[in-house]
Amino acid sequence: MAKINDVEPIKTINMVGTGTSITGNIISEGDIRIDGTLKGNLKTKGKVVIGPTGIHEGEINCKNIEISGKVDGKINVSELLSLKASARINGEIKTNKLAIEPGAIFSGSCDMKGNSVYNATEKTK
Repeated sequence: MAKINDVEPIKTINMVGTGTSITGNIISEGDIRIDGTLKGNLKTKGKVVIGPTGIHEGEINCKNIEISGKVDGKINVSELLSLKASARINGEIKTNKLAIEPGAIFSGSCDMKGNSVYNATEKTK
């Protein structure tokens, strides 16, 4: 007999589609994909994907992130930051692990000290 409390939470995937522009902060428990434009801070316990047409201006705090588009601002990642060949980054990076494909452009600073990385599992305020 199954317990009622054994139900797994539903994973949500949020999207900012191509041609969509959002100005403001986003806080999410689930994953998010940006193919449009987001001007504001983004905080999630999940994974962030910024597609080839995606543009983000502001601070990002997340568990994992894969970037193919443009980011201007701070990026704080508790696990893996992956920069694809088409990525264009301008700002400060704090991460535990970093993967950069040939062709990616990064201008700024990078800190890979484990104790200085944002803890994406912190309770969101």
